Amino acid sequence: MTERAKINTGDDGADDHGRSPGPGSGSGPDSDSLGGAVAPRSPGLTATEVAKRVERGEVNDVPVRSSRSTADIVRGNVFTRFNAIIGVLWLIMLFVAPFQDSLFGYVIIANTGIGIVQELRAKRTLDGLAVIGEAKPTVRRDGVAAEISTSEIVLDDLIELGPGDKVVVDGVVAEADNLEVDESLLTGEADPVLKQPGDRMMSGSFVVAGGGAFTATKVGREAYAAQLAEEASRFTLVRSELSAGISTILKYVTWMMIPTAIGLIISQLVGENNNLKGAIARTVGGIVPMIPEGLVLLTSVAFAIGVIRLGRKQCLVQELPAIEGLARVDVVCLDKTGTLTEGGMDVTRLQTLNGADEAYVRRVLGALGASDPRPNASLQALIDAYPDSGEWRCTDALPFSSARKYSGAAFEERGNGAGTSGAAGTSGGAGAGAGAYSTWLLGAPDVLLPAGDPALAEVDRLNEQGLRVLLLARAAAGNGDGSDAGSDGGTAEPTPLDSPDIAAGARATALVVLEQRLRPDAADTLAYFADQNVAAKVISGDNAVSVGAVAGKLGMAGAANTIDARTLPTEREAMATALDEHTVFGRVTPQQKRDMVAALQSHGHTVAMTGDGVNDVLALKDADIGVSMGSGSEATRAVAQIVLLDNSFATLPSVVAEGRRVIGNITRVATLFLTKTVYSVLLAVLVVVTGVQYPFLPRHLTLLSTLTIGVPAFFLALAPNKERAKPNFVRRVMRYSIPAGVIAAAATFTTYLLARHYYTGPGALDAETSVATLTLFLVSMWVLAIIARPYTWWRLLLVAAMGGAFLVVLVVPWLQQFFALKLVGVTMPWTAVAIAAVGSAILEWAWRWVGRRFPA
Repeated sequence: MTERAKINTGDDGADDHGRSPGPGSGSGPDSDSLGGAVAPRSPGLTATEVAKRVERGEVNDVPVRSSRSTADIVRGNVFTRFNAIIGVLWLIMLFVAPFQDSLFGYVIIANTGIGIVQELRAKRTLDGLAVIGEAKPTVRRDGVAAEISTSEIVLDDLIELGPGDKVVVDGVVAEADNLEVDESLLTGEADPVLKQPGDRMMSGSFVVAGGGAFTATKVGREAYAAQLAEEASRFTLVRSELSAGISTILKYVTWMMIPTAIGLIISQLVGENNNLKGAIARTVGGIVPMIPEGLVLLTSVAFAIGVIRLGRKQCLVQELPAIEGLARVDVVCLDKTGTLTEGGMDVTRLQTLNGADEAYVRRVLGALGASDPRPNASLQALIDAYPDSGEWRCTDALPFSSARKYSGAAFEERGNGAGTSGAAGTSGGAGAGAGAYSTWLLGAPDVLLPAGDPALAEVDRLNEQGLRVLLLARAAAGNGDGSDAGSDGGTAEPTPLDSPDIAAGARATALVVLEQRLRPDAADTLAYFADQNVAAKVISGDNAVSVGAVAGKLGMAGAANTIDARTLPTEREAMATALDEHTVFGRVTPQQKRDMVAALQSHGHTVAMTGDGVNDVLALKDADIGVSMGSGSEATRAVAQIVLLDNSFATLPSVVAEGRRVIGNITRVATLFLTKTVYSVLLAVLVVVTGVQYPFLPRHLTLLSTLTIGVPAFFLALAPNKERAKPNFVRRVMRYSIPAGVIAAAATFTTYLLARHYYTGPGALDAETSVATLTLFLVSMWVLAIIARPYTWWRLLLVAAMGGAFLVVLVVPWLQQFFALKLVGVTMPWTAVAIAAVGSAILEWAWRWVGRRFPA
């Protein structure tokens, strides 16, 4: 037996990997099989020791939030810059003007309340989903391994690890069996680190191969994981182009608003000042509409409703910008296993090679399955098909690694029939009685066999049928006892499994043919992406031909021209070109997945990456949007922005559609809000320059804002929208809102000046205000009519309803009095309509011209 095998089994037993035995673990090494040489594994803390640590507060009780706290939500919605401005103006109006002129304050209270309620609903949804998707580390206590909540871990707990597990607290390795840890999330280095007992374990890293256990040395806020987990799952709008764009717009609005408001205050108090209260009321009426307060609210509500909708479909959005990001995606990279196919597989055929005895091969496969307590889907299929007899002793094991593409195990063959089948010198291991050693490798045929090997032709034929093929190969024996190394059977100790040339000289023994289960919804999902002009790329570590066959079964375009990633150029530009030209890629290494994501991004693509395995983590982390399956490894769930808790690939179109709905509609309604801001600022500037009274009271603009912006924007923001989100949010919004606001202000002020010359007498100002309001409403309605395109029955009904509501105000006497709107005479009202018609025509022309001159 090699020294390495002694160290591994003496530490924790190759069968255990530091964990409780897996299925069929009877053949693994134990203290009896090694003559008492194996030290018993640590039982972990006792219940009494755990209780004492809990009492001392040495618990990993970091509050990992999936959303903002209730206090943060209330604070974020109430204490805003614009709420403060409007609040002050509202208090002023309560003292100097009738109730109608302070309506804008009550509207703000209602809007803020709606925002708080929606975010609290989203918080409950996120918190509930986070509990469902929370990782449960396996902790060994009193010799029994059990899954517990992360928050229940105490200091000195013995935490077991297997492939895909995330290290949740800091600690020191206690047991290791080929334990390879990826610390790239901490160090940026992609190469796995081989850990030995006594090595430090950093929270935030994850296991890529092997197994073991470590002792927790830092828990709670002392562990780096506390910061990572809280940061990764925070409910926020940061790093969002939409929120950044709105912040930029609000910054510009503030700069414009302050000097304009000061000028308006001075002009109204010093200029045509009939009375102080009236001047103050009209000043406030000029300042309030400059603030696009509803835009921020509507954005929060739209995102919150998006979270709630997706939550009902078992989709956990760990970061709100992910909804927006996925709406901008134009390339989605799919891992075949677990995404296009279901996790389970079935053995459909066992084909022996080189004269191997099938009964002996079945014994080998059973022992291999029992050697790994953390079997992947392929190995689990072997365990189900070939139960282990429990007679062979595993002396060393090499877990599967996506970088190696194979796993392995070394055995001492014992029991009846061990090594007695087959002809001498064949891979059946003839003549090797009890005590004979053999080393076996199981993995990708094209990796384990040299090019041109006859077995590869059969492998290609099977792959073309969409079948997955594993090669069972016997490694060449070592010369521990001087026996013939060329003979596959004998008593020579095997070559160490971690030897870099372990596969050299391996003799093909059998092909294990597996059939993967296609997800029933995969074909429809791929068709959806094709229909939405989102390019789907299948990037898999499996055989390229097999991957192409699976993609072909799902009706994916380009599946026939599959590329083996080992032939891809390493230079980024050349790789990006190859990725643009092809669709399906096989034999992709984890590092290549990461490089491929970067290459696509270098060509300006917004990339989403889906996956569920450890080999997907690096690519998930670097992609614009990472999507993990709920049943995926803890590491993938930790780095992904979106987790599909029901493991349904079919949920992804819903996420894309939700993102497009939110972003597309917010872009639409933002034009409405900012048009109001532009015309309000321009009207105030024109009033200051000409020295006339501001034409509107707050009640007039409250009515206009409600009918032409507030109510329509709410419905438009929640409407279906399949248009892919486009970049340059600020530019796209301002290119329409600026000309629309200028035209609206010009038409309104023209009507107001004409009315000032037409009307005389005590009620002149009210009449002038009424016709100016009519013109502004009609032009604003035309802006709404443009924004509402393309028309559907409900959009037409919405526009008509808003127009009808304004007409009701004009004809119902008590509403006329309440809003101080009464059209006097015939000439000026029809003049106001004519000016509005001209303004609307110019607006229509400008809208089309801007679309051609400044395309999105």
